[in-house]
Amino acid sequence: MKVLEVHCNSGLSRSTLPGLDFSLNPYRGCMHNCAYCYAPYVLRIPREQWGEAIEVKKNIPLMVAKEIKIKKPGIVGISTVTDPYQPLEQKYKLTRFCLEQLLCYDFPAHIQTKSPLVTRDIDLLLRFSDTQVMVSIGTLHDNERRLLEPYTASIPERFAALKKCADAGLKTAVFFGPVYPTTTIEEIPQILDMIQKAGTQELWIDSLRIKPGIWENIQKKLLQNPELLQTFSKLMFDKKDYYKRIREEIQKKGKERELKIIDAF
Repeated sequence: MKVLEVHCNSGLSRSTLPGLDFSLNPYRGCMHNCAYCYAPYVLRIPREQWGEAIEVKKNIPLMVAKEIKIKKPGIVGISTVTDPYQPLEQKYKLTRFCLEQLLCYDFPAHIQTKSPLVTRDIDLLLRFSDTQVMVSIGTLHDNERRLLEPYTASIPERFAALKKCADAGLKTAVFFGPVYPTTTIEEIPQILDMIQKAGTQELWIDSLRIKPGIWENIQKKLLQNPELLQTFSKLMFDKKDYYKRIREEIQKKGKERELKIIDAF
């Protein structure tokens, strides 16, 4: 995988995602290599080229510093296309440097990640008047996670990071998505219990969306587990009401636990 250091022309982009005013993406490309990633579709990059190179926007903190002086404060989604705390962040610290700039004008910062590295910046995030850390979790089964998200943190590591953020006093949330189609109705109480034990009271849910090239990519990853591939295929394409039933059960059980449930997109 090539790492390309580039210069960008802007740092904050207007966002059309619900609840966000701006998006901020310090990197173009992602080392996590999730099989279901929709970023190639959004960025119009051929999927076969996705993952070959990652662009590191070396000057993005400077661009953010300039833009916040003239833009009306609004909620900044970090990051909306690739993970802001992917392994390269350990070296380049671009996400942290951008947060430092946003803090100067107290722009609300809402982070979404799969990485425990976010806990490194708890000290900084606590200084915002409005900030949120959302951790993405699509399954409780780490063997499935290893197949479809090979370079991401384990599920227990994500829950531990979530709890560390919550215990520090940060507002947290779980993005339960894309929900792996192996998730059963019977598992939902356990999932919700684990989320609450991690100190979180807000849950976003989303289905596995088959953008162009995604299903073919998932099939390649699951070839080594034919039974799992068959289960994915059956529940995604044959049982049309699968996600409807999962959503209804999450809404029902979440209400019992006084969890805030939000349907993503």
